[in-house]
Amino acid sequence: MIAKKHLKLTGSSDISWKDSIVQTIQEASKTIDYISSVKILDQSAEIDGNKIVKYYTTIDLTFDIDPRG
Repeated sequence: MIAKKHLKLTGSSDISWKDSIVQTIQEASKTIDYISSVKILDQSAEIDGNKIVKYYTTIDLTFDIDPRG
């Protein structure tokens, strides 16, 4: 049996929401093994004047629990 664990994370980017997702997954993968899926929970942005200056994405990251312990 494979057990899965979920972790809710929020990341940011100066470029785009897609980049925010990619950067958050890359950062999480430095310490989490067996990442199997991601679900986008929320997207928001910081605006300065009439321009988006920061993109935020909250994700639900799913990973398998290592069966070896």
